[in-house]
Amino acid sequence: MGNKRGVVTSFLIIAQIVFIVLFAVMVEYDPHHTGPTHLSKGDVTEKNNEDQLLYPMFQDVHVMMLVGFGFLMTFLKRHGFGSVGFNFLLTCYVIQWSLLVNGWFTMLTKNVSTIQLSLENFLHADFAVAAVLISFGAILGVASPVQLLVMATIEVVFYNLSFYVTARFNLIDVGGSIVIHAFGAYFGLAAAFVMSKFKPYTSEKEGSVYHSDLFATIGTIFLWLFWPSFNAGPATGNERHRAIINTILSLSACTTVTFAMSAAVSKKNKFNMVHIQNAAIAGGVAMGASADLLVQPYAALLIGSAAAILSVIGYAYIQPALEKAIGLHDTCGVHNLHGMPGVLGAILSAIFTSMATKEVYGDSYEKLILRGDPSEQAKYQIFSLLVSLAIALISGAFTGLFMSLPIWDRLDCDELYEDGIFWEEDEEETKDKFSLPELSSAL
Repeated sequence: MGNKRGVVTSFLIIAQIVFIVLFAVMVEYDPHHTGPTHLSKGDVTEKNNEDQLLYPMFQDVHVMMLVGFGFLMTFLKRHGFGSVGFNFLLTCYVIQWSLLVNGWFTMLTKNVSTIQLSLENFLHADFAVAAVLISFGAILGVASPVQLLVMATIEVVFYNLSFYVTARFNLIDVGGSIVIHAFGAYFGLAAAFVMSKFKPYTSEKEGSVYHSDLFATIGTIFLWLFWPSFNAGPATGNERHRAIINTILSLSACTTVTFAMSAAVSKKNKFNMVHIQNAAIAGGVAMGASADLLVQPYAALLIGSAAAILSVIGYAYIQPALEKAIGLHDTCGVHNLHGMPGVLGAILSAIFTSMATKEVYGDSYEKLILRGDPSEQAKYQIFSLLVSLAIALISGAFTGLFMSLPIWDRLDCDELYEDGIFWEEDEEETKDKFSLPELSSAL
């Protein structure tokens, strides 16, 4: 039975009490951004200007988490409440938990005694949310809310471990192709693979209908609109401006090629809404690690085009082959949208950093080629990818095993992809929901 009374309530209340206590003991405002401060008036003005520039980008990323990811997952015909609702819950839970975990890593590396909060902390918390929501996509509809909270709790720790380990390697990954997208995808896939060994995921309730695909496409469009802020948020100055331009170009090319590829792989030469909802934004993923580099506009278009081809092929051929060969179930196809494009982005970043010169990059050279030598930087781009993937796969497999314990409200087969297990539904709405396939065929 996947909804034992009191389990999720107890988990959330205990977690919130722990958060309140830990914040009271360890967290304070960053005085350089919130005051009171002993900085000069000029320094205070500079900090305020930085915050004013960052806040719109942070809000864009916030919208991506709550509206973009939330609605993108509403394609399941009988799991709309769970897709949006659990997305909302995970976002709010992970923001609090990630502020603490990220702060602990900062305390260790910078030898400080408290966690000092500024707007930048919340942007990085949202990046942790993104990694968790990507993993959520791999097990959408097959995990109870308690299992999802357990996954999020563990994943945030290993996400931050991966982030700080790769930061020690001087990784360049402004848009998170490696540390967010690839990590979140392969963590979720490893967890899904292990969980499937305890309970099969096969259910006739998995699938979409006309109206659910429309809602999911709203999520796609919101992600498309705000992805430049996701890739550019951590950057500043010229690097931020380049990241915005490169991401828009990559997304535009990606969407165009996705439509072409979707029809090409269809026997009836028709567009597939799954491809449009997902592969059309893979260009944002692949562009992430190179977004602030001087790749040139034509290369940004090539990156988006390559991401579209890879993602559509993933949905059309690779995902079915993996499910048939090893039983890997991936509800949202995160391997195709985040995993493979993330790896592609890492490889491309190594190529572009290896080509960097001081003459071309000017004052951006020292900001971006952190290891001082382009070939050395390129090597560590790939090395960081391998380390991040190793952490994701090992920790994801462990998490999947731990989530499968019966105490965490493990779902039975007849409870998969079903809102009614955890959400109150009006009887008339339930009847209408069950008749939606007929409605969709009429439309």
